[in-house]
Amino acid sequence: MNISELFWSASFDDLKCGYVQENDHFVCLLCGEKIEKGLVYPVEGVLYEAERYMRLHIDKVHQSVFDYLTQLDKKITGLTEHQTRLIKLFHLGKSDGDVQKELGIGSASTIRNHRFALKEKERQAKVYLVMMELLKEKNKHESTYLAPPKTAKMVDDRYKVTQEASVRLLKTLFPEGTEGPLKTFSIKEKNKLVVLQEIAKRFLGGQIYTEKEINQILKLVYHDFATLRRYLIEYGFLDRTPEGSKYWLRNDSEHKEETTMDRKQELKQQYKETKIEAGVYQIKNTKNEKILLESTPNLKTINGKRFTLDMGSYQNKLLQNEWTEFGAEAFVIQVLEILEIPEEGYFDAKDGLRKLKEKWLEQLQPYGERGYNIRKAIPRNA
Repeated sequence: MNISELFWSASFDDLKCGYVQENDHFVCLLCGEKIEKGLVYPVEGVLYEAERYMRLHIDKVHQSVFDYLTQLDKKITGLTEHQTRLIKLFHLGKSDGDVQKELGIGSASTIRNHRFALKEKERQAKVYLVMMELLKEKNKHESTYLAPPKTAKMVDDRYKVTQEASVRLLKTLFPEGTEGPLKTFSIKEKNKLVVLQEIAKRFLGGQIYTEKEINQILKLVYHDFATLRRYLIEYGFLDRTPEGSKYWLRNDSEHKEETTMDRKQELKQQYKETKIEAGVYQIKNTKNEKILLESTPNLKTINGKRFTLDMGSYQNKLLQNEWTEFGAEAFVIQVLEILEIPEEGYFDAKDGLRKLKEKWLEQLQPYGERGYNIRKAIPRNA
């Protein structure tokens, strides 16, 4: 089994996920499969965003990252075949007695000793990793900085921001996640690069946008969409014709040869034809008529909820439990209302979406026996 250089250079967290982001693709660290970002991938009637599709790929092709790793040669894992078998059984939740019976060795106390030996190996590995990290930092003379586009008009070395700082900044400025609204753009000039790089991901390379389409997308990000549009141009993320009738995402590979891959073009066209809209939707249990009412700034992402529920990790435990009990076929996902955004003037999309959801909550009352929503507690002094 060949191990790529990308696998060895990946971070600990990326290895646990099994994939990494690389330019405009998600790359599987286990087999090298590349999934292009910004596209929607249909599987059995369900549309998946690129990252969720990559997770689906790992599940279907490799079963799991754990299964893949336990199949690696002992020269790579540092584990004997016997230790690997033990870890597999522990991963299945087997008790010491069950493991002893399955392997037919010693007694339950023997298995406990093996557990202790593996724990010692984990401690040794942690110490070794810390030593190597300290060695790297010792030899590292400068941090890795985010690089602005070569086409940027107003960025210089004063605005360099480290990768670590950018992650912290995005968590603060996008409290609902980077697909949600921006909290504020009244930030230091050097931090604008980080925010604009993230916002630029909402545009598809190779697509021509009108100013109206640009504004519609940016309104879901921040109320002052005109300022965002201007900065995206000044920092070199967007370009436009002199009269401003056409806009497009600008990048260093802008003049590469056009691909002739029919499937790739088909997926891109499918994505273009799917308009980004905010709105309110419900996940309905057809067996007992209970519903979960939710809102989202991007209705294209709601089919991904099925994937999360199938994986057993949905945040609403009431819904997750019944999804597991009744099965996916008992549920339907329906859009109830799309948020209407005025073409002109100021509009707070986040507040508009909140009010739209409150309207439907009041109308449907999806609480208790009627649904999975949790009624917000009213403050005592209210």
